[in-house]
Amino acid sequence: MITTLEEARVATTAVLTRNEVAGILRVNPRTVTEGIRQGTIPAIKVGRRIVIPREPFVAMFTRPVHAMPA
Repeated sequence: MITTLEEARVATTAVLTRNEVAGILRVNPRTVTEGIRQGTIPAIKVGRRIVIPREPFVAMFTRPVHAMPA
């Protein structure tokens, strides 16, 4: 199981689970589900499962950070 952003960066797996992303972000898995629902966390539905593509997720942390609107 992937538990850190560094492990996610070097992993060879194509997708991450909601629990893995929750562990990386140190949030509740429900928070990840809400991020997916809002579109802030990329996700793909595979049958009944929802998975997070590893590369787009990791890329979220390498892009320049812009100020959030107030």
